[in-house]
Amino acid sequence: MSEQAAPSERDDHVVLGKLTSPYGVKGWLKVYSHTSPMEGILDYAEWVLRRGGALTRHRLLQGRRHGKGLVALLEGIDSREAAEGVTGAEILLPKADLPELGGDEYYWHQLEGLTVVTREGAVLGRVAYLFETGANDVLVVKGDPQGAPPAIDDRERLLPFLPDEVIVEVDLAGGTMTVDWDPDF
Repeated sequence: MSEQAAPSERDDHVVLGKLTSPYGVKGWLKVYSHTSPMEGILDYAEWVLRRGGALTRHRLLQGRRHGKGLVALLEGIDSREAAEGVTGAEILLPKADLPELGGDEYYWHQLEGLTVVTREGAVLGRVAYLFETGANDVLVVKGDPQGAPPAIDDRERLLPFLPDEVIVEVDLAGGTMTVDWDPDF
């Protein structure tokens, strides 16, 4: 399972999804999941919810696929009114609770912020975020000539996340990603 989450404003959490709307009258909620596969979010027994800056913890009582999405029932949310009270909340997970990955695997949040450098040493910018397409994942790299290190320009580039083709090396400790990419493209 790989978590594909938006970066959290807190360095110790990662956003796994969002509660979108109540489902029924008994406290069930519709869930938008950033995990891949989407059901992966249901593997976590406790969810931290962030709504309006406030954090609350809820045990996941039940969760299942429903149509093209997911629904979940959380401890302490047992009515439609209670579900409406958490609608829009982000579902967070402490980074320490994420499963360990193998040597060449990365969580998306680990790649965000890395400095992207071509094989020839040109700094393209930093990874702003990633997103999925039908064919492959895509890195959004934003250039900043005033950054540290300064990028060659202020362009935003979309690079396919293709290990061994476009992505040559990821150095998490060094904060860099080396790519085989023409800076003019």
